[in-house]
Amino acid sequence: MLSGMPSLDIATASRFARIALAGAVREYPNKPDHVLTAAADARTPRELHPVFYGCYDWHSAVHTHWLMLRLIRCFPHLPERAAIEAHFDLHFQAGKMAAELAYAADPQRIAFERPYGWAWLFKLAEELHSARDERSQQWGRVLQPLSTHFVEQLMQWLPKQDYPVRSGVHSNTAFMLAFALDYARSAGLMEGEKLIATAAMRLYFNDRAAPVHHEPSGHDFLSPSLIEADLMRRVVTKGNFAAWCDTWLPDLSRSPLLTPVKVSDRADPHGGHLDGLNLSRSWCLRALAASGVGEAASLEKAAECHLEAGLEHVESGNFLGEHWLASFAVYAMTRRP
Repeated sequence: MLSGMPSLDIATASRFARIALAGAVREYPNKPDHVLTAAADARTPRELHPVFYGCYDWHSAVHTHWLMLRLIRCFPHLPERAAIEAHFDLHFQAGKMAAELAYAADPQRIAFERPYGWAWLFKLAEELHSARDERSQQWGRVLQPLSTHFVEQLMQWLPKQDYPVRSGVHSNTAFMLAFALDYARSAGLMEGEKLIATAAMRLYFNDRAAPVHHEPSGHDFLSPSLIEADLMRRVVTKGNFAAWCDTWLPDLSRSPLLTPVKVSDRADPHGGHLDGLNLSRSWCLRALAASGVGEAASLEKAAECHLEAGLEHVESGNFLGEHWLASFAVYAMTRRP
């Protein structure tokens, strides 16, 4: 852990676990990514998604399950461990996951949750693949058909993706490629790893001079500039990455990206995204500091300030923020740079 960087303790983990457990089974309010092909498709979230129906939307339900797994992995004696395991036993059942797969595999829904939901499904699959206890491995076997489906979809879609999407929200392609690459490497999917790395180089390697003064937009939860760098550090060799980063983020140690953003209206679902931006910037800056680019002390300090700014509002009592921010916070505090 970096000097001064807030760390995840068991008391905080316990509070986040309770938020996650409550959100994962909270069906409403709900914002479905749902294409209706007939009147019969007008069904409730739980009917459509018997596993991932809570937390306001499908992708948040997915990363909330990742969050619970990460918490019990970091703290095996977490007070909420039994409740988390009971939740997974109830929801990670073959029949329920088959319904999730049938929904995602419908040809009318080929772009369902692409790319952001795919990213978090890959991160969830990676967490289960890395687990060593039999219970987690069983949940991983239940999830496997769905993760395999999205890998297959990715491999069909990615060669035809001629341009990156550089937004600061769900459509950002660099974020998905980074998480997909992590999963491919964890699971030993060599063909997938090669395809993702090749696509990242094709889409991003020739980029120059990120427009950092145009960030943030008013509803960003990702920094397009930093997320791209976070992807490229995974695919470019260390020495070459420093040179690439110097052309993409020149004078990084004095960049406006090092200053946390302000949030004026957390009751607005898009305005509240900016709390997540502070958290995702934190994990990107920390990783860049560890990669040997820029002035490490400046980047580490900026990562610390962003994390503190984001953590302050994770437990806001407002469901529009609480249904997702804890996942970003825990990822920022527990990922290895």
